[in-house]
Amino acid sequence: MDTQQPSAPRRPSGLIHVNVRHTTRYTVVGNHLAQHRKLSLLAIGLAVHLQSLPAGASVGIKALAAKFPESELRIAGAMRELERHGYLERFNERLPNGRLAPRTISYNRPGAEPGHAPTTPEPPPDDDPPPPEPPDAPPPDTPAPAPPPDPPQPAKPAPRPVTPAPHPPAPQPSPPQPPPSPPLPQPLPQAHRPAADLLARLRVHEPRLLLAERDIHRLAPGVAAWLERGAHPDAVLRTLAAALPDNLVHPAGLLAHRLTALLPPPLPARPPAPDPLQNCDTCDRAFRSAEPGRCRDCRPHEKKAA
Repeated sequence: MDTQQPSAPRRPSGLIHVNVRHTTRYTVVGNHLAQHRKLSLLAIGLAVHLQSLPAGASVGIKALAAKFPESELRIAGAMRELERHGYLERFNERLPNGRLAPRTISYNRPGAEPGHAPTTPEPPPDDDPPPPEPPDAPPPDTPAPAPPPDPPQPAKPAPRPVTPAPHPPAPQPSPPQPPPSPPLPQPLPQAHRPAADLLARLRVHEPRLLLAERDIHRLAPGVAAWLERGAHPDAVLRTLAAALPDNLVHPAGLLAHRLTALLPPPLPARPPAPDPLQNCDTCDRAFRSAEPGRCRDCRPHEKKAA
């Protein structure tokens, strides 16, 4: 009778990676985008494509629809998804000649400052690992092999009585620590306080221009430069809040761009004020002079008399 061999373990099902290290022409994409649970696959692919393009590339809806098989309607819907989750920003920028030019900003990590890596690690994906597959059961028709007989065990000596050691008292749980408070922003210089008040009043004119305190501290020097060049506060408010895009996501970034691109020139120097009018001590005639005295017609007569 042939000895039955146990069945070999099956290869686990699921994804298998075959990775090759890239040295040129590659783009780094975070798992927060590649494994996003609220974005469609079309939106994730569009975000990866936009991050791989060089700066200045044409990324309009018609230009993308000409390159890929998706329609303009589906590409527009994917762009709106990326805008809702902070991966994309679109707005119109006014050029020096007065025309409007569309601008598109792609964020590879929404909410992070440019040039700084996030301080907190990325959360793992929500998907739980699949449960291990049960081992293959032997066919019901094949009888299971009989286990070998157990070898005789030597006689064990009688156990000695063990005195239980006294248990140490359980440590008292420490009270929960309160979460650390966020650091307070540095106080503004006295010269920047009118600019900070103007930025805080922007939300009264336009509710979408609600700025955080740290953004107000960052933008206050730019507004102070406008006020130093003679711009009226009402004119600054109208310029910053005019012609806002419908899909405004980052108001602080838009205001920082406008404060730099639309900075007015300094006022020209005023001409010197004329000398005040004086009355001549001799003929009571009015003339302009810095000091009182006699007019130019009476001065030659005084010289002749002398």
